[in-house]
Amino acid sequence: MNAIPAWIIVPVALLMIVSGVLTLIGSIGLLRLRTFNERMHAPTLGMTLGVFCMVLASTLVATVLQGRPVLHEFLISLFLIMTAPVTAILLMQSAIRRQGGRRPE
Repeated sequence: MNAIPAWIIVPVALLMIVSGVLTLIGSIGLLRLRTFNERMHAPTLGMTLGVFCMVLASTLVATVLQGRPVLHEFLISLFLIMTAPVTAILLMQSAIRRQGGRRPE
């Protein structure tokens, strides 16, 4: 099994820490914000940016271990980046309809 060089461990560890912090901030935002409409933004942004950092770290490790560029992890982030905002929009539209079509305060 190939050992991961130290020069790749540092950026991967930093990316994983940033990913965890972004996800934690999104989770705290979900708990602290009061209304549904406010709560929609924090987890969506935290998840999108957190997943991007995690995928970048995974890509770096896989590229170093296999000795060639590995980019299929970016398909995962592409699908998440495309589906997270769409899901948020659908949830917001559902909330607006549930409130009787009036805009949130």
